[in-house]
Amino acid sequence: MKLVGEGLAVERGGRCVFRDVDVAAAGGELVLLAGPNGSGKTSLIKLIAGVLEPAAGKLSFTGGDDELTIGQQAHLIGHQQAIKPALTVLENMQFWAGFFGGDRAMACLDAFGLGELSGLPAGVLSAGQRRRLSLSRLFLSYRPIWLLDEPNVGLDGASLAQLANHMREHLKSGGLIVAAAHTDLGVKAHRTIELEGK
Repeated sequence: MKLVGEGLAVERGGRCVFRDVDVAAAGGELVLLAGPNGSGKTSLIKLIAGVLEPAAGKLSFTGGDDELTIGQQAHLIGHQQAIKPALTVLENMQFWAGFFGGDRAMACLDAFGLGELSGLPAGVLSAGQRRRLSLSRLFLSYRPIWLLDEPNVGLDGASLAQLANHMREHLKSGGLIVAAAHTDLGVKAHRTIELEGK
């Protein structure tokens, strides 16, 4: 399984965010995206997910399901948590379970220690709890590619350890991860792509 991007470029609002970026990640590998704010880390993650179209370059994924797009084989966890505040924690997860298929909502919440909070409205959660709720979606269905945009923001020490452990398990199972982070994720990256923007 391999994700390859060659000569990638992204333009937003008529401005070149980055150009001539190459990406390579194989099963079992973590690729870390580094660079200052505005350098294009989020844009590159969204490009891989299929949310943005490349202005130039080519992106391919081999070893997965040829009938699905790259985005359909990826979990994207970004800055926007995709949480409905009026719904309970469990109802939020049940919504996503219906979207992805399956009935593992409670098991997914337990993966990040949220089971005891399942009956609370999501709107009363702390920033770290909301982040954990968002990350819990990773376990609703298996997807080989994890695209994580600063997944550790707002997490306390115990939650950071949980996240690092889940990332290691995904890599051990042959999955791959592309992650943007300003601080240590607790998992050794196989390679780092430094984005400087334009």
